[in-house]
Amino acid sequence: MPGPKNLDPSSSPRAMIGAELRYARENAGLSQAELGEPLFVSGSFIGQLESGTRRLHLEYAVQLDEILGTNGFFERNCKALARSKYPDHFAEAAEAEAVASAIRHYLPLLIPGLLQTPAYAAALFRTYRPTASDTEIEELVATRMERTHLLDDPTTPLLWVILDEAALRRPVGGPAAMAEALCHSADLAHRRRIIMQVLPFDAGAHAAMGGSLKLMEFADAPPLCFVDGVDMGKLLDDPATVARHTLTFSLLQAAALSPQASLALVESVAHDYGNGDQRP
Repeated sequence: MPGPKNLDPSSSPRAMIGAELRYARENAGLSQAELGEPLFVSGSFIGQLESGTRRLHLEYAVQLDEILGTNGFFERNCKALARSKYPDHFAEAAEAEAVASAIRHYLPLLIPGLLQTPAYAAALFRTYRPTASDTEIEELVATRMERTHLLDDPTTPLLWVILDEAALRRPVGGPAAMAEALCHSADLAHRRRIIMQVLPFDAGAHAAMGGSLKLMEFADAPPLCFVDGVDMGKLLDDPATVARHTLTFSLLQAAALSPQASLALVESVAHDYGNGDQRP
């Protein structure tokens, strides 16, 4: 495992918490595994906290203060960091996504959030929350668009997306919104900012028919996997589980069209939507 990264505590609140945790642990003469033992977590989990990959939850913060004698420091800061603009089930995954070096994502029915356009996202949120005010929908869309700025960096993170053909064919927001969203994804692929594949209908049964899958890798911490459903999600770090889901994604890559054929299909469907075809 690579050595600990020298965090810049000013780069983010979580980086500051991680740096302080590492300092307090080393000052107490404990290894990551030794600190994790009374918390019933692995040394890798402690490393993820120190690297800023994982969010520190209150139950662990209280125990860390007791073990390390930090006089409530972690509890106080944990409460401040707990406030998030993301839903509870997704907040930790969004924070991990922001520091990932590589992301591999498959969604069965939707264009992934990092590739969405404002019109596409607004149509989704309006469907999810039919009684929400325009202001609420605008805030939700703005938050989602903030996430897309991860792709402003020309190389990091590596983003490998597998789009199910169902996501191309379901007209979220109508033909114009779909044409825009698919053209945006195609543009990112043309610029080699993402690797994009399409899992076609004629691939038949596949390894991820049970739901979505997001794998995240980090420069200085073990990989994570996020699986989610309607108003629920779970961030997984068990090595065997992550390895199993990594194999699942590899099987999807093998079943999907090549990047070149995928791009051609996305552009073809976008063209049909652009011509106002409701059923491309």
